[in-house]
Amino acid sequence: MTEHVWSYKSTAGRLTGTDLTGYKVEATDGSIGKVDKHSDEVGDAYLVVDTGVWIFGKEVLLPASTVVSIDSDEQKILVDRTKEQIKDAPEFHRDKHLGDPGYHAELGTYYGTGGAPFGGPIA
Repeated sequence: MTEHVWSYKSTAGRLTGTDLTGYKVEATDGSIGKVDKHSDEVGDAYLVVDTGVWIFGKEVLLPASTVVSIDSDEQKILVDRTKEQIKDAPEFHRDKHLGDPGYHAELGTYYGTGGAPFGGPIA
């Protein structure tokens, strides 16, 4: 099931080619930061979120499947995880992990099994 972790849900409202840099990212229980980098690659779509003061000086990598909706007018992205679930994900270091298949597999497993089924409540 982890192969679908790196793809946007058809219901997320993702318009291919739209630059999401700077969009605010909201977990189910509050803001986690802003998009610093993103990928639209088929099977490898993700967001790199600068968490600012929430986790000082840290970035997190969110697979595209965590995105519930994208509001282009408000420049806001909603994800289907809590702040705690995101904070507990395998630690991300951009220079080390962006092209690392092992890290992608570890993160894919975490988010593939660590969240709610699509449309369901988060435990």
